[in-house]
Amino acid sequence: MTTQKSIFITGAASGIGEAAARLFSRRGWFVGLSDINKRALTALHRELGIDQACCLETDVACPESLLAAVETFSRHTGGRMDVLFNCAGILRMGPHRSIPIEEQTRTVAVNLNGVLHGIQAGLPLLKKTPGARIINMSSASAVYGGPELAVYSATKFAVRGLTEALDIEFEPLDIGVCDIMVPYVATPMITDAGVQATSVRRMGVHVGPKTVADAVWRAAHGRKLHWKVGATIRMLMFGMWALPFARRFLVKTLAFGNGNA
Repeated sequence: MTTQKSIFITGAASGIGEAAARLFSRRGWFVGLSDINKRALTALHRELGIDQACCLETDVACPESLLAAVETFSRHTGGRMDVLFNCAGILRMGPHRSIPIEEQTRTVAVNLNGVLHGIQAGLPLLKKTPGARIINMSSASAVYGGPELAVYSATKFAVRGLTEALDIEFEPLDIGVCDIMVPYVATPMITDAGVQATSVRRMGVHVGPKTVADAVWRAAHGRKLHWKVGATIRMLMFGMWALPFARRFLVKTLAFGNGNA
């Protein structure tokens, strides 16, 4: 097995995944670049260099696609995977009844099933790599159900629960599991959205992809379970803890537009 550390990143072609790919590559890690966007993925691969990364066109909603991508990654790393970063995700905002069911189920397929498929595909390599880590993208939406992004919020609750459970289950395998909890991040998924949730307008977007990538780097070397990024998530979680009786009122006030009721 090679001694160079390696990370496999889903959703690597843009946003947080792209920022993390650049950061880990710059710090000497080999990066598996996995994404469905072949053009953007190829451009990033060219930028990082063939000796520092491999390009893996992947649909995380398809388990066979991820298995094939991990197999290719393994050939480049000699069977090593120090970190699996399940970053791929999609978001459709707006009143729940206005979002077609096909888009809702696609959100589940990418945001939740994609994490399951990533773990299933990566586990054999992670088990062989001492001190391996699984890092899942969760969200501030996993603290309390988010109106106008209900299905997205549900998937992030599921990812949080999965993270907590597997961190216990995988401890005997020397695999740590954690997640990144962050409010809205200035990525195309938010900034280019045709419809934005009320909470985007009221709370704003104060975190950039590089800030989240820094948290992923710390998570790759730390032992915390939930890595909270930004002041907003800390304030939200403190409010939920300090005022449990007011949770619904707090979320409704911050995140819900009555005009969409």
